[in-house]
Amino acid sequence: MTRAMWIFGLATLIPVPLLAAGAAWGGAWTWAALGYVTLLTAALDEAVALSLPPDPEGREFPAADGLSMALAVLHFGLLALCIRGLSGPALSGGEKLALFFAAGLYFGQVSNSNAHELIHRSRRGLVRLGRWVFISLLFGHHASAHPLVHHVHVGTDRDPNSARRGQSYYGFVPRAWAGSFRAGLAAETARLARRGAPAWRHPYLVYVGGALACLGAAFAIGGWAGVGWHLLLAGHAQAQLLLSDYVQHYGLRRRIMADGRPEPAGPRHSWNSPHWASSALMLNAPRHSDHHAHPGRPYPALQLAEGMPVLPRSLPVMGAIALAPRLWRRIMDPRVAALTAS
Repeated sequence: MTRAMWIFGLATLIPVPLLAAGAAWGGAWTWAALGYVTLLTAALDEAVALSLPPDPEGREFPAADGLSMALAVLHFGLLALCIRGLSGPALSGGEKLALFFAAGLYFGQVSNSNAHELIHRSRRGLVRLGRWVFISLLFGHHASAHPLVHHVHVGTDRDPNSARRGQSYYGFVPRAWAGSFRAGLAAETARLARRGAPAWRHPYLVYVGGALACLGAAFAIGGWAGVGWHLLLAGHAQAQLLLSDYVQHYGLRRRIMADGRPEPAGPRHSWNSPHWASSALMLNAPRHSDHHAHPGRPYPALQLAEGMPVLPRSLPVMGAIALAPRLWRRIMDPRVAALTAS
């Protein structure tokens, strides 16, 4: 494996034993897990000069798929362990709070990014695995809405997950969640009709049924407390996915051409981040322009190029700033204005 793949593997796998130990024993393990996905990653982004060179030749693609499969399998076990630890009596209130935030951040930044990678793969088994990661986080419809709606209509009013300039994150969330659910449902229903497939094959039946099954498993693990913690963890992870969408497309709109259609989506319609540690943790999700240009390109091959809009700080840091709307607009609105004027 290349150095970049070692970095991807270490960045995404190191938190797993920390979280597992925190769920089982609490103590310093919970704080170590939380510190890793927050302070340490942010510090490495700023203090260590490293790069993740792209691999356009595809030498690392088998290893990349292998890491994605391993992360998906570990996700299910880790989710069960965290629900058990959070719903049981062994951990103190402070330990549960640290574990909740650490696990939620890991599921939001790593599991979501990995599931996103998997649903874009060509192999059916990998796509299904990615869908089930989203389903376990009670967000199965994203597996349909993301490729069928977001990638088609990004940067237009028809995409619920493209935030308008001036829109706060808190105003964006309900529109993005409900809008993507409805738009994905409509897209899948239309696709079934074109294929002449029976209604029982609708993916949304799997998404809803799978979510109920996962909540049933949470009840078996920790009773009603387990269900409550599962809902909270899933909500935390979903909020971070929507936060990434908000940050990565904020204010960037496609021009409407003379024939009424939007211009083709291009590099100028996504915000990017070159910060290596958070990019490794999120499997290059911050290289977002290239992903939209080449949705099937595996994460080791994603590139940053001149002319792509660049965030002033890493994606997780900008996500934290977006929680303060006035500060967010003060930082980002002038950058949006400069891009749209050029």
